[in-house]
Amino acid sequence: MESEFDRIVRTRRSIRRFKPDMPSLEMVDAVVKAGLLAPTGRKMQSTIIVRIDEPGLKAEITAVNAKIMGKPPSPDRGDDPFYAAPVMLLVIADKSRPTAVYDGSLALGYMMLKAHELGLASCWIHRAKEEMEGALGEKILKRLGLEGEWEGVGHLALGYAEGEAPAAYEIRPDRYRVL
Repeated sequence: MESEFDRIVRTRRSIRRFKPDMPSLEMVDAVVKAGLLAPTGRKMQSTIIVRIDEPGLKAEITAVNAKIMGKPPSPDRGDDPFYAAPVMLLVIADKSRPTAVYDGSLALGYMMLKAHELGLASCWIHRAKEEMEGALGEKILKRLGLEGEWEGVGHLALGYAEGEAPAAYEIRPDRYRVL
């Protein structure tokens, strides 16, 4: 028998076309809270989730991300590596923690599942590591009042899907093994 959790995990897909409609802040906050509830190594809570609202900063992050990606525009995303999602979340983690990247990855996973449960679409956007290693990262950390070494783990593009989600795929049988 399939549980609600099983259904959510089975049907969640990365979405690469977003409507311009902004989800309610309550929904966004529920997604963020799920990320903050994700387990962390030794309960150190090494991650910080940042909602990027300022249009200028969003544009700067988008431009830097596109440059790092080094790919020409595509029909799915145009020039925007965030697929025009109305919400941009950034997950960073304290580099002094040996589980920083794992903690941030789990936070992103929890947020994607919560978004799907709420009827929102999401897509993990990579290259936050490179963004945070440069001048943009310094600027963001300064604005947040953070000191120390912080690793960019990833972004979450969040909003409502434009069109249908891709179908669930069959699990390859060779991915589960027993010794």
